Amino acid sequence: MINIVPLADYPQYLQQVVDWQWRAFGSENSRAFFASVVESGLRGADLPITFIALQEDKPVGTVGLWRCDLISRQDLTPWLAALYVDESQRGSGLGLRLQQFVEDYSRRAGFSELYLYSDFSGYYERHGWRYIGDALDYPDRPVRLYHRALV
Repeated sequence: MINIVPLADYPQYLQQVVDWQWRAFGSENSRAFFASVVESGLRGADLPITFIALQEDKPVGTVGLWRCDLISRQDLTPWLAALYVDESQRGSGLGLRLQQFVEDYSRRAGFSELYLYSDFSGYYERHGWRYIGDALDYPDRPVRLYHRALV
């Protein structure tokens, strides 16, 4: 059985989550950036917050709810961010479960919509996200923007 819980309740997995995010989404010198975002979610603020999926107390995935995930689109908030599923769980539906968890959490927190960005197409559309256009990730990488109404 897999449970999805706030990382703040299991801070011993902080470094694992940072490593996943850095390797999946970062560059050679961006590990400190990911550590800063994840650590800031452990200080009790509303956002950002990081969630982890645990299978028998072993982390197998993570996702975040961030105030902003794309610096060129700070007008949009909040963001489903840093979705990562361990290789051992890929193809199991865990990615969708993590998305649904953040959607449910966001509804309960009073948000009426969510955003995300990706550099590939197909996956998020299959799960109900609406492509709303292109944007730039810093400094000039084209990405696809997605929106999800929560009401």
